[in-house]
Amino acid sequence: MSVLMRCVGIRKNFGQQQVLKNVNMEVKAGEKIGLVGNNGEGKTTLANIIFGKENKDGGNIVWSNEKAKIGYLLQSTFYTVNTINDMFANNKDCIKAFLKASSQLGIQKVKDWDKEKFKGLSGGEKTKLALANIWSDKPHLLILDEPTNHLDFKGIQWLIDEIREYKGTIIIISHDRYFLDETVDRVIELQEGVSTSYKGNYTCYKKEKQHRYESQLNAYIVQEKYKQKITQDINRLKTWSDKSHNGAVKKAVKAGRKKGGKEHYRVKAKKKDKQVKSKLKRLEKIEIEGVKKPISEKEINFAFNDPSKKGKRVLEASNITKIYGDKILFKDSSFYIQRGDRIGLFGENGCGKTTLIKAIMGEKNIDKGDLFVSPSANVSYMSQDVLDLDKESCVIDLFDITTREKRSETQILLANLGLDESIIKKQIKKLSLGERTRVKIAQLILNNNNILILDEPSNHLDLYSREKLEETLEKYTGTILLASHDRYMLERICDKLLVFENEKIKRVEYGFKEYMEKIKKDDTKKNEANQKLVIQNRIAYILGELSKYTKEDPEYHKLDAEFLELTRQLRK
Repeated sequence: MSVLMRCVGIRKNFGQQQVLKNVNMEVKAGEKIGLVGNNGEGKTTLANIIFGKENKDGGNIVWSNEKAKIGYLLQSTFYTVNTINDMFANNKDCIKAFLKASSQLGIQKVKDWDKEKFKGLSGGEKTKLALANIWSDKPHLLILDEPTNHLDFKGIQWLIDEIREYKGTIIIISHDRYFLDETVDRVIELQEGVSTSYKGNYTCYKKEKQHRYESQLNAYIVQEKYKQKITQDINRLKTWSDKSHNGAVKKAVKAGRKKGGKEHYRVKAKKKDKQVKSKLKRLEKIEIEGVKKPISEKEINFAFNDPSKKGKRVLEASNITKIYGDKILFKDSSFYIQRGDRIGLFGENGCGKTTLIKAIMGEKNIDKGDLFVSPSANVSYMSQDVLDLDKESCVIDLFDITTREKRSETQILLANLGLDESIIKKQIKKLSLGERTRVKIAQLILNNNNILILDEPSNHLDLYSREKLEETLEKYTGTILLASHDRYMLERICDKLLVFENEKIKRVEYGFKEYMEKIKKDDTKKNEANQKLVIQNRIAYILGELSKYTKEDPEYHKLDAEFLELTRQLRK
């Protein structure tokens, strides 16, 4: 593959903070690259520099084709009514491809929408329209920043299929592990302002990174033991040298040397001095060129207190119905949730998952049926909107702190979430989306309730934080309702599902992985049944045609051969 673009020694500072120190990466035409790293490591900054939206402070970007077209999908929070309108208005040259892509993503009749329709778009719908717009333009390089945030599983699968077929080059910034596993063939990690390349998808990257970490740590431990030995040798040689210098004359007399005895011991001392200098130089070289201690993952600690265990039945829905205008979200649906259930909410965007959550919270009414929520149910709810926090408030002011003990508890929790003293005194508007998400999780934890309702909790969290959150949710003994498009999180946390399908909500008594395997098996059976029907119809047609010919006719043998092949396929 030919090289499309090179980043050479890219540097970027924001005030006193050096975000990118020395980024070197070579991007080949047709590559699918995952750009990963913890929140704040400069992934979006690097993307902005490559796109030309941000100026670099040092280094060079070298393009093999100066006229290379770049498409850039921003995070969905950056798309407003005006940008969506402009996107649609400016896409007249590629309107057919745009409408086809948006239709495949489940957004119909976009050309008939008015301004009011654009105003009511969800995060998922904004992302889908932006994706359709970029795809229809067919750029040489696609940069996708968190493309799966707010996308439903149908949208994610469409995107996976399109990326696999796409002939151009794609750089993907994502914290969706399943998506990275299915799409990229190389991972570039940003850590402490430096880039490191790994072959393969996300799973390969994690294994290789762990292997490199263990190898480097082992080499570092061996080196430190060697440095310790050199230091001991230096101290010993210095002791011998000092003794030789201080006792040279005395030792010469004792040895009975009348001439040159003193000089003999001084020569020995100088040899020791030379050895000391040699070992000091060796130690200095190791400090400069030797193996550095590998960087370990930052510690983030999510910890929910053990919830009180009150009552077995938490929620029960009897024939509930919810309608918006002429759209039925769900109707005549009945299900229940018991204490300790870990339930995933599964369905396409717009199917009513968030509406059900708000009904449980008492923020929306059900049109028909009964929705019983136990009086003993203390619910903590985390919405997917990180922009609903008061932008002007400081982080610490968002918490109900009435005592010194409460302040200490809150500060320790925020520190465990990676939000130190300098961050908690900042205004919300100055925080990254990932930091805002952690603030919301802190609020959730401090509520200490027995039911957690999480609506896309992993949006904007980096990979390490997602895994730590999963570990914590696994240990939580209360009831969990999880709406997420993070496939790995659903598989790991939920052992039951509420499935939104065909205007119904039904409870499924097994987890997400088993459910998807069952769907795949059912689809295979349907396809086989359809194929069988087609073959049987063709066989019936051939039998009818064979009666028109004699065995001597060439057409008879041609049809007979096809008949034998079709019966073989039918048996199979």
